[in-house]
Amino acid sequence: MAQLQNSRSHNLMENTTNTSPKVRNSARRTNTIATVILYVLSGIIVIILAFLLLYILIKGLPNVSWKFLTTPSNPLTGGGIAVQLWNSIYLLIVTLIISFPLSLGAGIFLSEYANQKSRITNLIRTTIEVLSSLPSIVVGLFGMILFVQQLGMGFSVIAGALALTVFNLPLMTRNVEESIRSVSNIQREGGLALGLSKWETTLSVILPQAIPGIITGVILSAGRVFGEAAALIYTAGQTNLPIVWSNWDPMSITSPLSLFRPAETLAVHIWALNTEGTIATATQISAGAGAVLIIFVLLFNIGARFLGGRLHKRLTGGGK
Repeated sequence: MAQLQNSRSHNLMENTTNTSPKVRNSARRTNTIATVILYVLSGIIVIILAFLLLYILIKGLPNVSWKFLTTPSNPLTGGGIAVQLWNSIYLLIVTLIISFPLSLGAGIFLSEYANQKSRITNLIRTTIEVLSSLPSIVVGLFGMILFVQQLGMGFSVIAGALALTVFNLPLMTRNVEESIRSVSNIQREGGLALGLSKWETTLSVILPQAIPGIITGVILSAGRVFGEAAALIYTAGQTNLPIVWSNWDPMSITSPLSLFRPAETLAVHIWALNTEGTIATATQISAGAGAVLIIFVLLFNIGARFLGGRLHKRLTGGGK
C-alpha cells in the first residue's frame, strides 16, 4: 500500500514537472482574467452602493438639523420627524422583544434537536422558506386582516410589531440556526463528556459560543425592520395621535409607550410625503428623513460588525 501511494505521488510530481510552459502560461492567464473579472464585478457593486448612499446623503443632510429631529410633523408646514423617528425605534424594540425568543427557540430546535429527515423538520423548514419569500406588502395585508380587523387591534403599534414579527422571523431563525451550527462539535462532545444533559450543554456551552453570530444577525435584521414600510402601512397606520412626552403610562393612548395608538414610522412618512404630500416642503422633508433613515441603517450594520467582533474575541479568549 505504501509503495502504491509513493508511486502515485511520484507520477503526480512528474506530470506537474513535465507540464509545458505554454500550458502553465495559459493557466496563469486564465486565472488572471478570472480574478480581474471578479474584482470588476465587486467594484461595480461597491460603486452602485456608494452612489446611492452619497446621493441620498448629499440631498438629505442639508435639511437635517436638531430642530428637524425634535419637532413633530405638521400637515400644513411640514415640521420635523420627532414622532416618526420615535415610532420607528419603539416599533423595532417591541418587534425584537416578540420575535427574538421565538426565533431563538426555533433555531435551537432546528440545529440541536430536530431530526433532519423527519416530516416535521421538513415542514418547519418549508414554512420558514415560504415566509421568507413573501413580499412585505402581503405580510401587511395579512396583518391588517388578522390583527387590525379580526382581533380588533386597529391601526396600532402592537399590530405593526406583530406583522413585522411575521416578516422578520424567518431571517432571525435562520441566523440563530446557522450561528449554533457553526459551533464545533468538540464543544458538544466536551459538554456531554462532563455529564451535562443535551439541554445543559446547549445552554451553557454552545449558546455562549454562538452569541456573537446571533447578536450580529439580530442587529442586521433590526436594520431591515427599521426601514420597512409596506407591512406597516396597513397595520401601524399612516397617522399619529398627539403624544404627550411627559406621559409615560403605557395604558394611556397619548403616551409614547402606548401599544394601541396608530404610529406612522419614518419609512411610511417618506412614502406618504412622496405620494400624498401637498405641502411645499415635502421634497426637502422627505430627503432629510431619507438621510436619517440611511444613517440609522448604516449604524446598525457597522454596530453589528463591531459588536460581533468584540464579543467573539471576548468569548473565545482572543481579547481582554
